[in-house]
Amino acid sequence: MNKIPNEKDRIIQDKLTMIFVVYTMGIPLTEDSILDICSIKNEWIKSYMDCKTIIHDLVDSKLLYKISDEKDSKELFAVTYEGRECLSHLYKRLSFEKREEISAYLEANKLNVKSAQEYSSTYRKNPDGSYNVELKIYEPQSTSPMFILTIKAPTRQSATEAVQKWKTSAPSIYELIYEKLINVD
Repeated sequence: MNKIPNEKDRIIQDKLTMIFVVYTMGIPLTEDSILDICSIKNEWIKSYMDCKTIIHDLVDSKLLYKISDEKDSKELFAVTYEGRECLSHLYKRLSFEKREEISAYLEANKLNVKSAQEYSSTYRKNPDGSYNVELKIYEPQSTSPMFILTIKAPTRQSATEAVQKWKTSAPSIYELIYEKLINVD
């Protein structure tokens, strides 16, 4: 006979799931990455809003900590020592099947998550109708960009194309610019 979990049990499960996800990834994650992994691409935490609340509840209870940079709005979340201790004592409250499913998903998607966090791009419309496209590369586990490139695009379509191309072209563009500008002897 399966026991229907009550609200308190579900919240505990959701919090343990999130700690397990962040811990298993092995790198600090942005809020968007956590939401994407736990609630959007998987339904490990059913409600998107619950997922957002849980992130901040875990920070408040010192099971996750927030790494942020005042100059840039990027924030990263990682598991604290207390969070690892909590997980080590309670991880069996997550079913073996769920832990295996999470581990398999994270293993298969770790590089995609990592690159999505390391390469960011946005665009803004200028008064003259053109668009400024801002392309950034972040070091892993850092909240401040190590590389920022701003270009002017004539149309919204060209700005969105630049944003899309940045996801795959960022490493080679950065390498080319770095080699041309920085003398490494």
